[in-house]
Amino acid sequence: MQKYNVTGMSCAACSARVDKAVRNIEGVDEVAVNLLTNSMNVEGHVDCQAVVAAVEAAGYGAELVEDNSNTQGNSRGLTNGDNEADKSTVRKRSSQDLNKTQKAEFNAIRRRLITSLVFLLPLMYITMGHIMWKWPLPAVLGDNPMAIGLLEMTITGIIMVINQKFFINGFKGLRHMAPNMDTLVALGAGVSFAYSLVVLFQMTAVPPAEAAMTMDGMEAGGAMPRIHELLHGLYFESAAMILTLITVGKLLESYSKGRTTDALKGLMDLTPQEARVVRQDQEMMVSVEEVLVGDIYVVKPGESIPVDGVIVSGGGAVDESALTGESIPVDKAEGHEVTAATINVDGYMTCRATRVGNDTTISQIIKMVSDSAATKAPIAKVADKVSGVFVPIVLIIALITLAVWLLAGETVGFALARAISVLVISCPCALGLATPVAIMVGNGIGARNGILFKNATALENVGKTEVVVFDKTGTVTTGKPKVMDVIPNDNISQEDLLKYAAAVEAKSSHPLARAVIDYADNQAVQILDVSDFKNITGQGVTAELNGSQLYGGKAEYIREKVGEAYDAFALKHNVANMAAQGATPLFFAVDDQMYGMITVADEIKEDSAQAVKWLHAMGIKTVMLTGDRIETARVIAAKAGIENVIAGVLPNTKSEVVQAISERAKVMMVGDGINDAPALTAADNGVAIGAGADIAMDAAEVVLVENRMTDVVSAIRLSKYTLRNIYENLFWAFFYNIICIPIAAGAWIHLTGWEMNPMYGAAAMSLSSFCVVMNALRLNLYDIRKETRISKSKSEEDAISNYLKEIVDKYVVVDLLKENGGNKMNTVLNVEGMMCAHCEAHVKEALEKLDGVVKATADHDANQVEVELNGNVSEETFAKAIADAGYEFKGIK
Repeated sequence: MQKYNVTGMSCAACSARVDKAVRNIEGVDEVAVNLLTNSMNVEGHVDCQAVVAAVEAAGYGAELVEDNSNTQGNSRGLTNGDNEADKSTVRKRSSQDLNKTQKAEFNAIRRRLITSLVFLLPLMYITMGHIMWKWPLPAVLGDNPMAIGLLEMTITGIIMVINQKFFINGFKGLRHMAPNMDTLVALGAGVSFAYSLVVLFQMTAVPPAEAAMTMDGMEAGGAMPRIHELLHGLYFESAAMILTLITVGKLLESYSKGRTTDALKGLMDLTPQEARVVRQDQEMMVSVEEVLVGDIYVVKPGESIPVDGVIVSGGGAVDESALTGESIPVDKAEGHEVTAATINVDGYMTCRATRVGNDTTISQIIKMVSDSAATKAPIAKVADKVSGVFVPIVLIIALITLAVWLLAGETVGFALARAISVLVISCPCALGLATPVAIMVGNGIGARNGILFKNATALENVGKTEVVVFDKTGTVTTGKPKVMDVIPNDNISQEDLLKYAAAVEAKSSHPLARAVIDYADNQAVQILDVSDFKNITGQGVTAELNGSQLYGGKAEYIREKVGEAYDAFALKHNVANMAAQGATPLFFAVDDQMYGMITVADEIKEDSAQAVKWLHAMGIKTVMLTGDRIETARVIAAKAGIENVIAGVLPNTKSEVVQAISERAKVMMVGDGINDAPALTAADNGVAIGAGADIAMDAAEVVLVENRMTDVVSAIRLSKYTLRNIYENLFWAFFYNIICIPIAAGAWIHLTGWEMNPMYGAAAMSLSSFCVVMNALRLNLYDIRKETRISKSKSEEDAISNYLKEIVDKYVVVDLLKENGGNKMNTVLNVEGMMCAHCEAHVKEALEKLDGVVKATADHDANQVEVELNGNVSEETFAKAIADAGYEFKGIK
C-alpha cells in the first residue's frame, strides 16, 4: 500500500475528484482519499509517479510519504538494514506530518481571518453604520457617494486578495471541470464584486447636479436621489463578508478537525525520542532510531521504555495505561516483556531490545489507527456519490434561480442576491466530513481503550454483530491451564510419564503443552532433547527420542497408535468422567506402549461471565467453538453463561461453522491462537485477543491489546455509537442542504416572506461543517464500558436461536469417549432408502472411505448402519457421504 499527502482539497467534491482520477490508473486496485487528514491510500501495483501525475492533472498536489507495496518488513540490524532505516524515516515523517500540517493550516487560516477582520470592520461601519444608520464619516469623505463606493471597492479588493486561496482553487477546479466548494465561494464573492463594479460605473454616469444631491436635502416622502439609490445597491460588503465568514467556518472546522485527531497525536507524543543503551560497558543516550535488535538498554524510575524488549535483570511496576487503558501499574520482573511508550513507575530494569523502529507495539498501533482513519467505511459511499455531482447541481440551481427571478420581473440585483445565496449556503464539506470525522474519533477512543480497528469497514460492521463465536482456550479461559493430576499406566512411574510427556511437548506452543512443561520444571524433571518433532494439527504431537517414538495428544490420536492398550487404560480410569468435570485429559505413549494421562484444567477469565451477560443484554447470541472435548467445553460454557457449544472440531471445521452461521446472521469470531486464524478470516468480523498469536492478529479486523473479554463488548458498543453518529452527521448534511438551498433561492418568499441575504447564507455555510465535526466529538462523552440494553423483536431473536440450534445439532461430533467410560467405539446411523444387499454394500463402501471409520455394517431391514470408529467424525460428514451414495441420512441413533 502507498500513502500520499494530498494538497489543495477543500471539500468532498475535491476528494471525489482525486479518487476518480487515481482510480482510473491501470494497476490501481483500491483508493481511499481522506478529506479529514488530507491523505490518500493506494493499493495495487502502480508507479508512484503515475499517481502523483494523475492527482496533479486533476488540479491538486500529491507527495508519497510511505510505500509498502514492494517491501517486506525485517528487523533492523539484519540484511537490508538500510532499506528498513529508510522506511523508518519515511514512516516517522508520515506520522509527524499530520500534526505539522494541521498546525500550519490552522495558523494560516487564523492569520487570514485576523487580517480580513481588520479591513472588514471599517467596511461594515461604512455600509451598515453610515449608509443605513447615518453614523458619521470622516470629514474627508463627507457625504460623497462616489468616494464611499470607491472606498468600499478598495477595502473589498484587499479582503479578496487576502483570501485569494478561494479564487485560485475555485477557478482551478473549474478549469479542470471539477468545481468544488471554493468554486461556489469564489463565484458568490466574485459575482457580488463584479455586479457592484457595474453599479459603481453607473454611478459615474449620474449627472453632476443629481450626484450633488444629498440625503439631507430630500423632501419628506420624496424619492431617493438616483446616486444614493445606486449606492444602496452595491454588494461589495456581501463579497467581503462572504469570504470572511467562510474563513471563520474554516478556522472552526480546522480547530475541531484537529481535536478529532487528538488521540492519534497523543499516541505519537508518547513515542520516546531517546534511549539509554549499554555499549562497551558504558551507558550512553542515543536516539531511539539508533537502537538495534539485541541491544541492552536501561530504564530508570519515571522514564519511558524506549523500545519493546524483555527484562534481563531488575524489574519494577510499569504503567501501561497508554496502550491498554488499565490505570493500575503492572509488576514486571526478569523474563517479562516490556513495551515501548509505557512508563517505569518504580524500580530499575535492564532490558534486551526485541522490537525496534516500526516493529514496536506503539508504532504498530499508531500505524493501525492512522491507516484505519484513512480508509472508507461502506456507508461513506452514499455521501461520495452525492459529493461527486453536488457542486455542478448547485451551479445549475443558482443559474435557474437567477433566470426564474429575472423572468418574474425582479431586478437584476434581487435575482443575483438569490443566486449568490444559493452558491454560498450550499455545503459539500459537511457531506465529505460526515463519515471520516466520526471514524477518526471512534478510532481514537478505541486506541485509548486498547481496542484497535484495522479499517473503517470493521468499525462500522462490528456494531451490527448478531452472534459472537468464542474460542475457548485463551479467550474465554485464561489460556494458562494447570496440571491437575498425573496418572501413569500400570508398571509406569509418574516420573517416567512426566519425563517423556515433557520431552514430546517441549517444542509445542500450545497452552496445554506449556502447562505440562511448567509442571515438569516445578517437579525438577529434566527435559530431554528430542528430534523429528511434528505437530499434527488438532490431534497431537510426536517426536523421536533415542530411537523410540513419543506420542502425546487426544484420545483418538493415541488410540490410533496403541490400540487396545488405550481402551483398557480409559476404562480403568473412567476418562469420560474427568472430562465431564471440566478437565482436559492429555494421553501419552511410547512406541506401542500406553504410558498414561495428564489432566489439565483451564479456569475462565474473571470477566468472561460479565462479558457474556452484557452481550445477552444487547440481544446478541453466543457460541463456544473449540477443539476440546464436549464435556470439558460444556463445563466452561456453563460457567461463562454461553448458550451454545460446538466442541471437538478441527481448525478447518471451525471455519465451516462460522461460515454456516454467517449465512443467517452477522458473526463475530473471537480467538487468540493459530488454529483460530481460518475462522477469524471467515467471520464477518474477526477479533483477536492481543495476548494471542501474531497470525491470529493478522487474520482479524479488530485487535484487543489487553486480554479482556469485556473489551469485546466495548468494541461492539463503540461501533454502535460511531455508526449512530455517522447517521446523525449524514442526516444533518443532507437536511441542511435540502432545507437551506430552497430558502436561499427564495422559494418561500411569497408564502412566508423569508428572504435570505447572501451574508447570512455564508454564515450558515461556515457553521454547517463545524456542527458536523462537533457532533462527532460528542463520541468522547460516551462510556463504552457502561452496560447497554438493546431490545430486539422476539421473533428475530427466536429465529437466530433456532438457526444456531440447527448448526449445533449439525456439527455434533461423535465422541469416542462419550459412553461407558470411553470403551465404546461404535455408533448407529439411521439411513433410509436401502432396499437390498446391494444397497447395503453401497452404503458400507461410502462410509468406510471416511477418515475415522474402521468398519460399517448396514441393515436395510432396520434402516440402520452400525459404524466402528477410530476417530471423530461429524454428523455433517456422515450425512454428505450417505447422500452422495444416493440414500437419506436420518441422524445418529
